[in-house]
Amino acid sequence: MSAVTALTIPATSSRRGFVGVSSAGSGDGAPLGRSARHGRTHRPCSRARALALTVVDLTFALLAVGALVVLTTIAGVVFRRRQGRARTVASAEAVDPGLVGAERLGTEATLVQFSTEICSRCPGVRRILTQAADAHRGVVYVDVDLTHRPDLAQHFRVLQTPTTLVLDRRGVVRTRFSGTIERDAVESELTRLQKESSHA
Repeated sequence: MSAVTALTIPATSSRRGFVGVSSAGSGDGAPLGRSARHGRTHRPCSRARALALTVVDLTFALLAVGALVVLTTIAGVVFRRRQGRARTVASAEAVDPGLVGAERLGTEATLVQFSTEICSRCPGVRRILTQAADAHRGVVYVDVDLTHRPDLAQHFRVLQTPTTLVLDRRGVVRTRFSGTIERDAVESELTRLQKESSHA
C-alpha cells in the first residue's frame, strides 16, 4: 500500500488572491468602488440641477411669450390708428383715366378706390365715397378691382384693400386713405381741393 502524502498549501493574504464577501452582501467578492459608495449622494444634486435648468427654460419661454404679446398689441394699436387717416402724397404724376378704367376724371377731384372681390370692408367704403362724390359738383368716383388688375397694385403701391386715392383736377394723387374711412375725412379733403382750385 502506497503512502499518500498530504500537501498543505498555506493561504495567502495578498490582496490579489483574496476572495471575500463585500460589505454590501454581494456574492462576487469584489470590493465596492468609490463611485458605488458615493452614488446616492450624487443623484440628488443631479436632479436638483436638472430641475433648476427646467425652471430657467420655462422662465425664458414665458418672457418670450410675454414680449411677443406686447409687440403684437403695439403693432395692432399702430395699425388701427393708421386706418382711415389721410396721408398726403408727394407726387407729380398725372393719372391717365384709361389706366384706372375711367372715361374721364373729375373737373374738381376724383376718388379712386382699389378693391378686391373678397374684400369685406370695400362695400362700406364704396358707399361713403359714392355719397361724397354725389354731394360735390365736379367730383367723380372710380372703383378699381385689383383682382383683375394686379399690375395697378404695384403701380400705385397698394398694400391692402380698400385703399382710396384722392386726385385733384389735374389727376395728380394728393391724398391716400388706407382701410376704412369716415365720411368727414373725405369731405374735408374734397373741400380743401375745391378751395385750392378756386384760388388758382
